Amino acid sequence: MKPLMLVGLILLILGIASLFVPIPHNENQGIKAGDVNIGIQTRHSERVSPIISAVLILGGAGLMMAGRGRSA
Repeated sequence: MKPLMLVGLILLILGIASLFVPIPHNENQGIKAGDVNIGIQTRHSERVSPIISAVLILGGAGLMMAGRGRSA
């Protein structure tokens, strides 16, 4: 497989996956006073912006087309 085609395929797969798979994010918040620690951990699942996903998908498709037309 041509390198440009392979990079395009990887970008295309990442772009499609970013539409469906949320990215987990953990955040620790707390107060420390001397030897005492009081804290809480929160967890958020955030998705990538649809604009970024579209750029990945279009860029991957463009690279795949450029890799297909180019002879090595």
